[in-house]
Order: sequence, then structure tokens, then C-alpha cells
Amino acid sequence: MIPSEHELETLICETQAETCGLDTTMPDDYAHLLDILDKAIKQQHDHTLAMLKDDS
Repeated sequence: MIPSEHELETLICETQAETCGLDTTMPDDYAHLLDILDKAIKQQHDHTLAMLKDDS
């Protein structure tokens, strides 16, 4: 199941907000959040490309 564009945007914003200061206080959690953010951004990119392809 691919999350909706809104769900991806919410996940990206929430993850970015939670990373503030974690790189020094909780480096393992910070790395995990960056992985989540990376996956969400890639899914959002793929979703956007699919939408653009459908419009052609």
C-alpha cells in the first residue's frame, strides 16, 4: 500500500520536526528517523512521477 500524498507530506514534516537536536542526544534514533524520512521522500517522488505520467 502506498500512502497518500497528504500522508507522506505529514510524515516528512513530523520527522523533520523531531530530528532537531537528536543527532547529538540520540544518534541511533536520529539515524532511524533519517531512514524514515529518506523512504518517505522517495515514495513522494515516485508518486509525483506516476501522477505526471498519468497526465501525459
